[in-house]
Amino acid sequence: MTKKKKTVADEVVDNPNNLPSALFDDAKIDIKSLIRVIRGQQVMLDRDLARLYQTDTGQLNRQVKRNLDRFPLDFMFQLTGEELEILKCQNGISSWGGDRYLPFAFTRNGIAMLSSVLRSKTAIEVNKRIMRAFTAIPDLVNNNILMMQRILNIEQHQTETDEKVNRILVTIEERTPKQLPEQVFGTGCVWDAWTYVSDMVRSAKERIILIDNFVDDRVLSLLDKRNDNVEATIYTRYNESFLTDLKKHNAQYRDIRFIQLSQRNHDRFLIIDETVYFLGASVKDMGVGLCAIAQMHTSPELILQLLK
Repeated sequence: MTKKKKTVADEVVDNPNNLPSALFDDAKIDIKSLIRVIRGQQVMLDRDLARLYQTDTGQLNRQVKRNLDRFPLDFMFQLTGEELEILKCQNGISSWGGDRYLPFAFTRNGIAMLSSVLRSKTAIEVNKRIMRAFTAIPDLVNNNILMMQRILNIEQHQTETDEKVNRILVTIEERTPKQLPEQVFGTGCVWDAWTYVSDMVRSAKERIILIDNFVDDRVLSLLDKRNDNVEATIYTRYNESFLTDLKKHNAQYRDIRFIQLSQRNHDRFLIIDETVYFLGASVKDMGVGLCAIAQMHTSPELILQLLK
């Protein structure tokens, strides 16, 4: 049987505008998704336009170059390498068409000009769809602007809240008593002296060394207030009762090292990291009578060397 030849009338019924059938397949493409914002402008890339126009990217760009005077910078511009990399990251693409050249971006005016350069029915029909897509974009942009404004308002309120919190913290810090290089405690100020020395212990970052002839279990409790990874050492005279307490303490808590002092030692010192403090009384007796704590300019190593 001879196959019936398709007539012009048949073609008109199937394709009223006598356009390539592939164009109708591309009608399913969401053009709005191909409109990108680059340099603050809504644009479409040459490769996306070539796909819609049913041509290759090189042919499209050659036609543009032949009519370059019709495409000023506000109609068309070429992406930089950095802009292309950002575009790839946004779209999750490692390569894009071989990346043989940096793509060109066409603004709405540039796309409108393309139809006059390409001079095909396909280009005319595609441009109609593109123009409609560009017209729909402002509604989406306006909605996004409203959302961004809400986000900015939230961020502004958060910033104001953070500033208020910071002002409160600064006020608390300003009104909180600070450790002074010299401190005097009157008779009976036992608690003030104890809390002051406790704060010194908590401030240590690496080591605490106490040089004191007379210590007891209260000193062990005081040194347990130190931060993790801070070593503690006590230089004191031999005392059987204290050593018993120290042994039981070290069996449960972080070790505190003991080094025996000679009988000739007299003054008391507290070393916090690299700073030496002179103690006017034994730690366990601070505040019982008039006493002082004073920061010294002597190095810890000199004090420790003199103990030997």
